[in-house]
Amino acid sequence: MCCSLTRLSIFVDGNNMFYAQQKNGWFFDPRRVLAYFTNDPSVKLVNAFWYTGLKDPQDQRGFRDALISLGYTVRTKILKEYYDDVSGRYSQKANLDIEIVVDMFNTVEQYNQVILFSGDGDFERAIELLRSKNTHITVVSTEGMIARELRNATDRYIDLNDIRDYIEKVDS
Repeated sequence: MCCSLTRLSIFVDGNNMFYAQQKNGWFFDPRRVLAYFTNDPSVKLVNAFWYTGLKDPQDQRGFRDALISLGYTVRTKILKEYYDDVSGRYSQKANLDIEIVVDMFNTVEQYNQVILFSGDGDFERAIELLRSKNTHITVVSTEGMIARELRNATDRYIDLNDIRDYIEKVDS
């Protein structure tokens, strides 16, 4: 046998990526993301997860249904409102880091390569542990939004802008 099969899992931190895309001024297409990372015949996609916070249970219903039809497993959490004493403003947040890490470790026997779309430094320890299990880790984020510790922990870093031509959402 010449080539070993890459068993790939993709984890998309939807809220983190929303802000990264907003910062870049363009948005990626979830379908093109899957196509880009699985275009090699030696790569088999075993899982694709998308994590997102919701204002209410019906929020983003069409988008979530589209993700599911593309093959993503969608994990959601209702946004919580926080008051920031410094700014005097309310903000909303749905932290799904734990869900991402739980899914990474619950499915660890199924894959040997991970693509994590996030810039969140909270993933550093999970990435280190996965690498110790001979898992190849690629992190996709954007400059100014990737934590140094996450970038240092990963095997490979891809800036969203470097793959824009392949994954950008184009109006049909």
